[in-house]
Amino acid sequence: MRIGEVIGKVTLSKYHPALTGATWLVVTPLSHAGLQGDIKGRTEPIVVLDELGAAEKSLIVISESMEAAAPFYPELKPIDAYNAAILDAISID
Repeated sequence: MRIGEVIGKVTLSKYHPALTGATWLVVTPLSHAGLQGDIKGRTEPIVVLDELGAAEKSLIVISESMEAAAPFYPELKPIDAYNAAILDAISID
């Protein structure tokens, strides 16, 4: 799992039927430096399935790969990244 910042949304004109009603976010994963505000700690943006209602500028927890599809088992959803949580605050020492 990684932490990322929501920077936008994606609109689809066609999608897999298993994804009806899904919201897609554009998220920039953050390294430790990125969490502290360093621009060099922001990695390449990815698209994440969101069912929790994260807003732009929200910090979220991203599950990827097989972990991303696990909450939907036994239903199959063709996803690679999933918003697992919306973070209220992060404390870095």
